[in-house]
Amino acid sequence: MIIIRLVIFIIFAFSGYILGIKYNYEIYGILLGGFLGLIAIAIEPVFKKVNLGTIIGGILGITLGLLFANLLILPFKPILGEDITTISVGLMAVFGYVGLFLGLSRGKGISIAGIFRLFRGQSSEENIKILDTSVIIDGRISDVCESGFLEGVFIIPQFILQELQHVADSADSTKRARGRRGLDILHKIQKMSNITVRIVDEDFPKIKEVDSKLVALARLLNAKVITNDFNLNKVAELQGVSVLNINELANALKPVVLPGETMKIFILKEGKEYNQGVAYLDDGTMVVVENGRRLIGKNAEVTVTSVLQTTAGRMIFSKLKEENEREEFRAVK
Repeated sequence: MIIIRLVIFIIFAFSGYILGIKYNYEIYGILLGGFLGLIAIAIEPVFKKVNLGTIIGGILGITLGLLFANLLILPFKPILGEDITTISVGLMAVFGYVGLFLGLSRGKGISIAGIFRLFRGQSSEENIKILDTSVIIDGRISDVCESGFLEGVFIIPQFILQELQHVADSADSTKRARGRRGLDILHKIQKMSNITVRIVDEDFPKIKEVDSKLVALARLLNAKVITNDFNLNKVAELQGVSVLNINELANALKPVVLPGETMKIFILKEGKEYNQGVAYLDDGTMVVVENGRRLIGKNAEVTVTSVLQTTAGRMIFSKLKEENEREEFRAVK
């Protein structure tokens, strides 16, 4: 690295010497060239932190700003004559700055590949989604894609693949099975015609946590994150990243149950409160039955009394149908 910087300094100094010969100021040329070389070396770390798309956007923005300023001035040149110089400098400064500012702010999503796609007549990619490890292992994402509710480009970062591989190679048999299931799910999604799966090498070495890297990549690509991780969901939303949560989708698709409806259930176990029984619907929704403890291991007909929606899912509270009818009969009397 030191050798490269030394070479850069020598190139700048030598260029200054060449220019100095032309005007018979060799020493001043070397000093000026060396000074510019030191500036270039000093700002090198800054350029490393700047996204390539931001640089391209800034260059395009200032170029378009200056071009627009010149086009704006052009019709007035014959009228204003020499006075146009002051006005043109002012307009170029204003439009150049505005173009640079807009280019820098909007250029984060620009890439060399994207520019080549535009030259080839292809539209820029939209509808980009990034898959989280948890949603890949979960597996329901493949069913949602197969049904046609999701389409577009799925981005799989290398750091997600590495995490998935780490789970698949775990000494724990349960984790190992989940990791291998995740790899199988990815392979299945790759074969779907409505989905394009793309592996990207983009990484953020200074960010240690995988979830934080995922959010940073989503912000860079202006993509949505698909997950079922509650904490990642909240962190992404706080940073302005759109999230598609599979758990929220599953809750939204559960049948609507209203108080007063009756249903037949199988009481499986004892509840937390006194004399309660607990059953589960086919979609996993918990049904708490008041005074249902005596019917554990049996089928029962119950009447829904209330429904509680939480972030973890939905709970249905109910009473045995015969007890509910007796209470209603007493209330009528």
